[in-house]
Amino acid sequence: MQFTKMHGAGNDYVYVDGFNHPIPRDPAAAARKVSDRHKGIGGDGLILILPSDVADAKMRMFNADGSESEMCGNGVRCVGKYVYDHSICRNRTLRIETGAGVLSLDLDIDASDKVSAVTVDMGAPILEARRIPTTLPGDPVVNQVLEVAGERLQVTCVSMGNPHCVIFVPEITDRLVLEIGPQIERHPAFPQRVNVEFVQVLARNEVRQRTWERGSGETQACGTGASAVCVAGVLTDRTDATIVNHLLGGDLELTWRGAGHHVFMKGPAAEVFQGTWPDAN
Repeated sequence: MQFTKMHGAGNDYVYVDGFNHPIPRDPAAAARKVSDRHKGIGGDGLILILPSDVADAKMRMFNADGSESEMCGNGVRCVGKYVYDHSICRNRTLRIETGAGVLSLDLDIDASDKVSAVTVDMGAPILEARRIPTTLPGDPVVNQVLEVAGERLQVTCVSMGNPHCVIFVPEITDRLVLEIGPQIERHPAFPQRVNVEFVQVLARNEVRQRTWERGSGETQACGTGASAVCVAGVLTDRTDATIVNHLLGGDLELTWRGAGHHVFMKGPAAEVFQGTWPDAN
């Protein structure tokens, strides 16, 4: 299997170019193998870049545990970079098909004619509880109490094509992320599991985020999660419409101007190396 290792703000995946190379017969099994950071290539999962009947390319994304996810904000930026840099489509605005719909990407091109950053129209957030999905009350689900591990946490839930549970805290700790995060991921209130964002507000236009990602554990960054945080910050009046979000792997810029508007996310995309994996299937 020919692959390219890429990352967006440290959220790293193994990418397979289905335009020019064979793809794994069993992507879920391949994702589990290649994601292993000791016995595999290492990454948060596997992303397939495929032909599309409705867009310039299609993205399928598999978490490190083999589960398929609808969307990955950092991943789709890297797909945009790959599609342009490898001449699959040389338009500076791309349309990428995902499990959450077709997204529009605006590319920043550097002096070497390579993509350095990408702005993604992430679409309108989904706020209806049944569509997120969650059994917590409210439409939207804002500042609701979730009981887990003997604690009562105040949570706001958003879907960006995949489900997110956003929790604003005075300080982000390892216990919250690494112990409470996995329990929230599989809490009965979230029938399809959930991505969990712990957020510290630094100013009206600046936050810090750590994410326990559904199917992958803690990741260096989560683009859909950062988008959900932007929405949750506006809904709870903790932040302004435009914020800078500091993640472990780098910064993302996000804007959401309220009901009826789309979320826009800007961040880096980087290619790390290419190689051949002998045991994909």
